[in-house]
Amino acid sequence: MSSPSPSGALRLSVVMPVRNALPHLDAAVLSILRQSFRDFEFVIGDDGSTDGSFETLQQWAARDDRIRLFRSDDRLGPARSSNWVVANARAPIIARMDGDDIVHPDRLERQLASLARNPEAALVGALWTAIDEAGRPVRSRDGWRLARRSPFAPFPHGSIMFRRSDFDRIGGYRAQCDYWEDLDLFLRFAGRAPVLVLPDPLYQYRVADTSTRIASDQERVENAVDLMYRCMDEYRRSGSYEDLLAAAGGHAPGKLRPETFTSLGSSRLWAGRKPRMLRRLWQRGRLGVDLATARALVWAIWAELSPKSLRLVLQTLVRLRDRRVASRFADGRPRRWAIPRPVGAKASHGKPAINRQAA
Repeated sequence: MSSPSPSGALRLSVVMPVRNALPHLDAAVLSILRQSFRDFEFVIGDDGSTDGSFETLQQWAARDDRIRLFRSDDRLGPARSSNWVVANARAPIIARMDGDDIVHPDRLERQLASLARNPEAALVGALWTAIDEAGRPVRSRDGWRLARRSPFAPFPHGSIMFRRSDFDRIGGYRAQCDYWEDLDLFLRFAGRAPVLVLPDPLYQYRVADTSTRIASDQERVENAVDLMYRCMDEYRRSGSYEDLLAAAGGHAPGKLRPETFTSLGSSRLWAGRKPRMLRRLWQRGRLGVDLATARALVWAIWAELSPKSLRLVLQTLVRLRDRRVASRFADGRPRRWAIPRPVGAKASHGKPAINRQAA
């Protein structure tokens, strides 16, 4: 078990914005307070909760003096609340946490060690598993997501740890990317310095109605996810999506990409519910005679008729593809997230991170 640093200097701030996180909030807080590394402050910002979350957090703050609790009476939203908790943090290293998830007891210790051994890295995340409302496992580790090259991160938002100096240099979270503000942040980090991923599942992501995408206005979230997919297409082509993001502004995009609806329906599917996305896909989707439309329609119809069998097939697929790449990650060393680069640039395809000090 780690002890406070001899110098008394605070090394780590864990930050967690919260919005109506009951009944899973206690488990999330406890999983942080019981970490093997204990020398941290826990900055929690309640973003106008109305379900008793703030009162629950007050009780936790009275029991553990590492907790610094803040409250906003105004609804800040995903990006602004994330910037808010980081702004109140005092340490040079920041670890993110979400209010309905659970982390492995060694998560903080292992991520701090990874950043210390790789001073060129700006951020380190971890692979994950999914649990349902009752804490039962519903999705296993998917190492295949780390083995492939993709602009979509193989780690969840709540699993990241990063250097505060790099966060400030890239400007933090951007409100125009609400509901995918995490991916936008990751890509801007990766444009500055290596982003590492621990291949062990140190994070349990809870698929539940407390998810921001599920609990927020449906049309607004759909528009945001469609913009995310359009920006990722542009990122693959040119290495940047700044012009597209600026042009999008706050305007409604009209018909949306079919994968928008399968992406949003997946959370409900893994949570054990019917996604009920077929009508939304038909009403708002940009449907055509193409593979994307066919995939979305098959997924939505299958999910409507037999969500249990679809979950079973997807669970089997995840296990099989993780098994195919498991030997690459048996040593547990962090890998560099391999993202698409402009033509001529090189990526590392999930190779072990370089330790310049050791080299």
